[in-house]
Amino acid sequence: MDSFLQVYWWCIVSLLGGVLVFLMFVQGGQSLLWPLGRTRADVDALLAATGRRWELTFTTLVVFGGAFFASFPLFYSTSFGGAYWVWMLLLFTFVLQAVSYEFRLKAGNLLGARSFGAFLVLNGLLAPLLLGTAVATFFHGAPFVIDRAAILSPAAPVISRWCSAWHGLEAVANPWNVCLGLAVLFLSRTLGCLYLTGAELPAELLGRCRRRLLWEAALFLVFFLPFVAHWLLTDGFAVDPQTGQVFVESGKYLHNLLSLPWVAGLLLLGVAAVLAGIALPLLRPKDGGFWWAGGGTVAVVMALLLCAGLNNTAYYPSTADLQSSLTLQNSSSGAFTLRTMSLVSLLLPGVIAYIAWAWQALSGKKS
Repeated sequence: MDSFLQVYWWCIVSLLGGVLVFLMFVQGGQSLLWPLGRTRADVDALLAATGRRWELTFTTLVVFGGAFFASFPLFYSTSFGGAYWVWMLLLFTFVLQAVSYEFRLKAGNLLGARSFGAFLVLNGLLAPLLLGTAVATFFHGAPFVIDRAAILSPAAPVISRWCSAWHGLEAVANPWNVCLGLAVLFLSRTLGCLYLTGAELPAELLGRCRRRLLWEAALFLVFFLPFVAHWLLTDGFAVDPQTGQVFVESGKYLHNLLSLPWVAGLLLLGVAAVLAGIALPLLRPKDGGFWWAGGGTVAVVMALLLCAGLNNTAYYPSTADLQSSLTLQNSSSGAFTLRTMSLVSLLLPGVIAYIAWAWQALSGKKS
């Protein structure tokens, strides 16, 4: 039962991760303010379109972090407590976003609308890049050590210890981490273009969005396809289900796809949906591909995260001490907590219905 609940909650966390990346289309739209907005009126129109959704992205980020904290607290304390520069920068950019939408057009604000617009561009560029780079460490590892006996130490009762003075920023030393970060960035910009092409914008601005879509989609594929090829061929971190020992396995993530055909199908369907969503407005300008690409994004990200944790895989490998790597079994909450949360998760359909209602309600909200 415990094993089932661990897998169940990893599936929920993976789904929330996919939804979060999809909702980053708001950040993607913000990052395009300067390339697309030629005038103040253009910028106002773009922000009026994307700004109606920013609360959903921020809320999903909080729920994603909360689900991780409740179901896999050792990951939360290790990553959020050790790689804190990455997470602090990410949260700081979201604070800038919230403040900017609140005060940008307020009369008498000290910084002016242009400064707050720059803050929104900064959030649009950094948030997807940081999130993608952080997720890539699920496959390439991070420098930490787990010492459960240390919890009894009166001087420093901390289980996990980070082994780098950069506290998360060392992830950029691995080019493949940055590659996924850039793929998420250009995916968010692609989704932003797709969303804007279906918004009520002036005809000239809509034309710019459609032309920009091709470039952003091409850049997304330039980074995403090499990462996937590397991911399928690289060494992974397997776990012996009997002893709990972690060891390096060549082609582990490819083996996971072959062992879990439903995850492989989810990945392939997701990739096909993203490509269809990109092609649709290019071939038939009157048809939008936002929901195709959005649904495909959720499926692809969910499949990648499922491969990171299922099939006896260490989802957060340690580059400092291989046996400190985190798995579903050694990092989850206790059985009582998982069972209790599973009952709460039955409310998820109601939450989804609320999000759908909020989406429609926000469509008529003035930004």
